[in-house]
Amino acid sequence: MTGFQEIDAAELHTRLAQERPLLVDVRNDDEVARGMIAGAVHIPLHLLPVRFDELDGDAPIVFYCHAGVRSAQACSFMANKGRGNLISLRGGVMAWANAGYPLQPKQ
Repeated sequence: MTGFQEIDAAELHTRLAQERPLLVDVRNDDEVARGMIAGAVHIPLHLLPVRFDELDGDAPIVFYCHAGVRSAQACSFMANKGRGNLISLRGGVMAWANAGYPLQPKQ
């Protein structure tokens, strides 16, 4: 048991329209400068251990990165901290963009 689930870009797009989960981009600053998924907050993976308490509550959290590896690591970290309702975007922002969904500048 990994403590989290993975979803693809199409499922994330549907969820964002229906339930508005907390969306967290764990990429580095230089990657985020190329664009983010609308509504995401940016917490680089290396800062998650000092900022994870910002992600309290029971709402679903969807983590994403460039290709899906760091988002899975973020989910595992949060699961080890006792947090549930964790989701990793399979294929990361690359899969999101390849599916034709937009990116926006960091705000």
